[in-house]
Amino acid sequence: MKAIAVEPGAGEPALVERPQPEPDDGEALVRTLRVGVDGTDHEVIAGHHGKVPAGADRLVLGHEAVGVVEDSNGTDLEDGTLVVPTVRRSPTVGSQNDYFGRGEPDMAPEGEYVERGIVGEHGFMMEYFTSPVEYLVPLPEEYASLGFLVEPISISEKALEHAFASRSAFDWTPESALVLGNGSLGLLTLAMLAEVVEFERTYCLGRRDRPDPTIDIIEELGATYVDSRETPVSEIQDEYEPMDFVYEATGYAKHAVETVDALAPNGVGALLGVPESWEFEVDGGRLHQEMVLHNKALVGTVNSHRGHFETAIDTLAHLPDWLTEDLVTGVYDLAEYQKAFETGDDVVKTAVEFTPR
Repeated sequence: MKAIAVEPGAGEPALVERPQPEPDDGEALVRTLRVGVDGTDHEVIAGHHGKVPAGADRLVLGHEAVGVVEDSNGTDLEDGTLVVPTVRRSPTVGSQNDYFGRGEPDMAPEGEYVERGIVGEHGFMMEYFTSPVEYLVPLPEEYASLGFLVEPISISEKALEHAFASRSAFDWTPESALVLGNGSLGLLTLAMLAEVVEFERTYCLGRRDRPDPTIDIIEELGATYVDSRETPVSEIQDEYEPMDFVYEATGYAKHAVETVDALAPNGVGALLGVPESWEFEVDGGRLHQEMVLHNKALVGTVNSHRGHFETAIDTLAHLPDWLTEDLVTGVYDLAEYQKAFETGDDVVKTAVEFTPR
C-alpha cells in the first residue's frame, strides 16, 4: 500500500510503499479517506519536532484523519462505520499507564505516550491503518469529507474546557475573546467562540496584508482583525478592550507573557503554541503582580482525549457551511500529494485524499 513518510529534518515528504497492516485482537482495520495537514506536520518535516518509531528510518505522517472500518475484526464496531482516530497511544504495546487507564492520555507527561504521525508511532497517511477500537470515534456519514477537522477542533475543545474549569470557582461570564494566530487552528477556534460558545465580541490577531482569505473569514465571522505589526498583544487592552479569554496558537514565546497584559481582571489565557527555546527579558515582578492582583490565569494545554473528539463532532455540526468551504482550500489525491504540503498566502487548510467515500 502507499504511504506518505518523512525522515524528520529531511525537508521533503515522500510517497513510499508499505505492507498493509493486519489488525491484532481488539483492533480494527481502517481504510483511510482523508488526512489533514497542519503546522505540526510542517514542524516534523523540518525536524523541529517529532520522532521516528523504534527501528524505523522514516515516520509516516498524519494525525488528522477520517476513515471507514474495512474489517471490524470481531470488535464492537461494524464494517463500513465512519471513524476518526485519536492520536495518543500508550508507549508500551499491550499495557497502559495510569493516564491511559483513566481515559486521560492527553494529560500524560512527555515520555509516557507516543503520538501517531508525530512522536514514536506511524501516522495515518497511508491507505490502511489499524487501531484499537477504543481510539476510534464513530462519525456521522455526512461528515466523511470533513472528518479530518475533528482532531484540530478537539484540541480547542480541551483548551476551552480547561479554561472554563479554571474559572469555575466563581461566577465567570466572559464576553470578549481574542485568538492569537490566524492559521487554520486559530480560525476554527474563532468560529467556535463566535458560533458555538457565542462570545459577544471576538478578535483574531495575525500578520497578513489585505486582501487575504483568512482576514475575509475573520470578518465574515463578525470578528475584528488585529494586525500585530500595528498593535502588539501587550497593547490590545488599550487599543481595543481587555479580553476575558485569550487563545494562543502561534508558538511565539513572547505571546505567553503578553497574554497576561491583554487579559481583563479574572480573565484566563490558554497557551497551545510550542515555541523553541528563546531567552528574553521579562519584568517578572510586574507579571506576578498582574496575575495576583487581578485574579488572572494561564493554562497550558496539549492534545485531547476521546470525549473531546465526541464533543468536536457536535461542534463541527454547528459550524456554517461557508466556513468549511472557505477554510479547506485544497484536497489532493496521491498523484498530487505534494500540493497538500505547499504554503502560501492563498493556502489555509489542506488535506490528502487516499480514497473517495
